[in-house]
Amino acid sequence: MAPEIELAVRLSAFASVFGLMAAWEIAAPARARRLPRASRWRANLGLALLNTLIVRLALPGSAIALAALAQESGWGLLNRVGLPAWAALAVGALLLDFVIYLQHVLFHAVPVLARLHAVHHADPDFDLTTGIRFHPLEILLSTLIKFAAIVALGPPVLAVLVFEILLNATAMFNHANVALPAWLEIRVRRFLVTPDMHRIHHSVIETERNSNYGFCLSVWDRWLGTYTPAPRGALDIGLADRRDPRAVATLRGVLELPFARP
Repeated sequence: MAPEIELAVRLSAFASVFGLMAAWEIAAPARARRLPRASRWRANLGLALLNTLIVRLALPGSAIALAALAQESGWGLLNRVGLPAWAALAVGALLLDFVIYLQHVLFHAVPVLARLHAVHHADPDFDLTTGIRFHPLEILLSTLIKFAAIVALGPPVLAVLVFEILLNATAMFNHANVALPAWLEIRVRRFLVTPDMHRIHHSVIETERNSNYGFCLSVWDRWLGTYTPAPRGALDIGLADRRDPRAVATLRGVLELPFARP
């Protein structure tokens, strides 16, 4: 796939989902904001733009290009087992989603990685921009893990493109400051991570924060015992020791946060 086509497809999907979720948040917010949207969005969107530039400069190629190279070279499990195209597409996307689940668990379990991941959890509010709020070092490590998974698994190029679009879209959806109707929430949550489900993962209570790791599919949490269906009480968002707006809601503060004392 030509790089310009890949970029156009991904940007179009991102802009469409971002616009839809932003409109939903404005029309029917699930929670009252603590901080003005403008100040948080400057930090969160600025961080996302910085991450994109850093990854483009630091790492050659893209996940799509690497998947094409793996396919041409016969690298990875799925390039060796000879599944039908539709099965390889489905299995490839599913396995990549599972890798993201495991990676998320890792970034909570390893202290040095948890300090980087604290940038994501220190957001004092919870909206669609929280889903793209990550420290550049975490993004670089995450990209390397994703590249390694592509080489090891050998998913089709289309599977990687679908996965990339789904990852961005579901990250904005399940971090959005919205709520599904109760009757729909029950049904959707059986398969997909919803905002109400993932919001628990952003609780100040550590046991709640160490659950509901999934980004797209909710089945990994259910099957592996990390699922929390509801918070204990009134849900408080953020990190208890990271409350200063200057440190958690400005671009400079966010970049320095992993290296600053709580």
